[in-house]
Parts: sequence; C-alpha cells; structure tokens
Amino acid sequence: MDYIAAKKEYAACGVDTEKALERLSAIPITLHCWQGDDVQGFMKKGALSGGIQTTGNYPGKARDFEELKKDLEFAFSLIPGKKRLNLHAIYAVSDKPVPLDKLTIKEYEPWLDWALPKGIAIDFNPTFFGNPMVKNGLTLSSPDETVRSFWVAHAKACRAIAAEIGKRQGSPCLHNTWIPDGLKDVPSDRLGPRLRLKKSLDEIFAVKYPKEYILDSVESKVFGIGVESYTVGSSEFYMNYAAKNDILCLLDNGHYHPTEVVSDKIPSMLAFYDKVALHVTRGVRWDSDHVVLFDDELKEMAKEIIRNNADDRVLIGLDYFDASINRISAWIVGDRNMQKALLYALLLPNEKLKKMQDEGNFTELMYENEQQKTMPFGAVWEEYLRRQNVPAQWFEEVKKYEKEVLSLR
Repeated sequence: MDYIAAKKEYAACGVDTEKALERLSAIPITLHCWQGDDVQGFMKKGALSGGIQTTGNYPGKARDFEELKKDLEFAFSLIPGKKRLNLHAIYAVSDKPVPLDKLTIKEYEPWLDWALPKGIAIDFNPTFFGNPMVKNGLTLSSPDETVRSFWVAHAKACRAIAAEIGKRQGSPCLHNTWIPDGLKDVPSDRLGPRLRLKKSLDEIFAVKYPKEYILDSVESKVFGIGVESYTVGSSEFYMNYAAKNDILCLLDNGHYHPTEVVSDKIPSMLAFYDKVALHVTRGVRWDSDHVVLFDDELKEMAKEIIRNNADDRVLIGLDYFDASINRISAWIVGDRNMQKALLYALLLPNEKLKKMQDEGNFTELMYENEQQKTMPFGAVWEEYLRRQNVPAQWFEEVKKYEKEVLSLR
C-alpha cells in the first residue's frame, strides 16, 4: 500500500498522518557514543570494570576520536529525525592524560566543534567505572574519604562541563549520574553507604546552574556484575532524592526486576516530575543491554510519551552496547526502532481509545486496539524516511562501509 492510500485509511480512524509525521520529526533521540567502541573511551585501554561488561569481538571498532567521529557521521546519515549525542567523560579528547577529577570543557571542545555545525546537541555523563579509584566496588558511597572526595570532584567537574555544553549549544545538556556502587554478598550495613551517597550528591549539586544550560538526573539499578546482592543507588533512593532536590530521575528499562516495565513508570513519574529521562535498552533476563528492537514494551513506552503529550517532557536516550555484531548497524537499528515506536503511537486514535476506557467500553477497546495492529503503518514509516532523505533499505551501505573502512582497522 502506498502512502496516499494509507493516509486515507488512517483518516477514516480519525488519525492525521501528516500531523504524526511532523510531530515525530521534532522529537530528538540521543544516540550513545559508547556503542561504537565497546565503552572503552579514550582515556585507558583494557577490560571494563565496575558492573559493566561487553561481549563479542566483532572487527572494526573505533579506536580513537577520528574513527568514532567518522562512524557516527556515517550512522547519522542513515538515521532519520532530530539528533542528539550522548558522551561519557572517558571520551575526552586530549594529547596528554587528564585525571577524571581535573577534566574541563577543553577536552570536549573537539566534540562541540564537530557536532554543533551539524545541528547535533550533546548530553553528558560522568564516568564512575573502569578506573583504579573504584575501590571495593564503591565510588560516591565509599567509606574511604580519599576515594569519595575524588569522585565528588569528578562529578563536580562534569557538571561544569555539561553546563558549558548546554550554554554553547543553546539547549540544556542532560547530565546523568550513574554509579556502580554495591556489594557482591549480603551487606551488614545498608544505610551507611546510602547516607554517604546522599552526602556526596549534596556536595555535587550544591553549585546551582541555570536549567536552560543543564538538566541533572540520577539513574538507579537493581544490581550489576560483582554487586549482585546490594546496590546503593536503588530506585527508591534516587526517586526520593530527585523529588526532594528538584532534579530528574532517569529510567533505564534494563535496571529493574524482570517483571517491572518502564512503560508503567513513565506516567507515574509524569504525575510528579516536570521532566523524565529515559535510557532505552533491551534486557534479556537481566540488564544485558541488547540492541533495541521494535517489540511490545518499546511500543508501550512510546504510547505513554505520545498519548500524554510528553514529547518535550520525556528525554529519550539510547543505552546499549553489543560487540558481537556490526556496531554501526546496532546504532541504526536501535535508533530507527525507537522512532518507529513513536510513530506507531502517533498513529493510534489515542483520544478515542481513552474515551472508550473512561466509559467502560472495554470490549470495543480491545477490538479497536487489535484492529490497529494491521493498519498500514509501514507505508507511513517509509514516507517518513523519504521525507527525511534516508533510505528504507540501508544494510548494503553498511556492508560497503564495513568492507572499505572497518575491515582496515
């Protein structure tokens, strides 16, 4: 079915496809740089540590700023929509090593020089892993004051960098704090580490920056590799801390128990927070950071964003890393699927469905939801790609890039 026919069929359901396409094109998706090099960064070499692990050794990963930048440019050329880029602090660009607690905007100016002329805004994260100052699995909650103060200084430096990024790009930079702190076995003290974490966060957020420059968020987790029994930064801890201190909660849909879904958490958060941040991934039995697919939960998350008119209240970022497949393909698949899910939600007769629920017409509601599953969504998606000047079929281009660029590394 072509777009004109699909447009008419959706119109018969009360859905304006033109408005859906226009709205989708304005929703930014933040692509994560760390898929391109297996979360190695530019500041050290070697295996990851701190509750993070990549699997696989697919050839061609980026080894430095120039290679990562080149790969991102190619990936972005095949991704539709409004774009942002997420950096970790370990992606500092410098001729000589800079300690994490001494980082400044200077180390990220090459990223700004590359991204801003392309209309790509940047988000930023401190890096609390893969460093010898992670002692006994702890950073901001460490009982060792030397360790704790080092990481506080790192976070303060990163907030200053994020605020400057936001100022220069004219769009708030999302600064997200995730720490790996926890214990492998059953703890003897659950409260102490959380009080130390609270103290650290109070120190980090003591400096106030304009919200038009920086949006701070905190990210919880259930557990990590090596910290299976106890995570200091739990969902309850961060949700309370964020609410009390007027910062954002970031929801990563791999960071909850297997029976929990972030789609149900989004509207709960929207009832109390002005904005909510997301890290969209795909967990397989645990927080395994698989490439995002066009699956049921992704669709449900998108529905909650769209039907609650939260386009500018929910900040969407991707967060996964797979070293077993072509890394550029992983970027493109995940980003396109996020946008597919948003378009799917935009093409639902949401007001009509809400009215049926409110009136208790549950039989008709089930029927209507099932009918929507066979609507000509694909024709509208292909029209979106055409208008964005990206191909519907892109895999041959990635294979060509792999042969001509990645295979030579």
